[in-house]
Amino acid sequence: MIILRLDRVMADRKISLNELAAQVGISNVNLSNIKTGKISAVRFSTLNAICRVLKCQPGDILEYQPDESPAP
Repeated sequence: MIILRLDRVMADRKISLNELAAQVGISNVNLSNIKTGKISAVRFSTLNAICRVLKCQPGDILEYQPDESPAP
């Protein structure tokens, strides 16, 4: 499972959703969906723009957690 940590990075950088959306060039709604994890994919171009604006690495925003194994 991939966990999005965009909210944490934004808080560390003290940047608002509106400001980041404007600098990245995507709508507030789309950025909000990324921030809250209500997406199933992120374009590399969007991820690149977010990392450029926030001066971070993709690993600062994306975190991998192994899926729990189903019980036998």
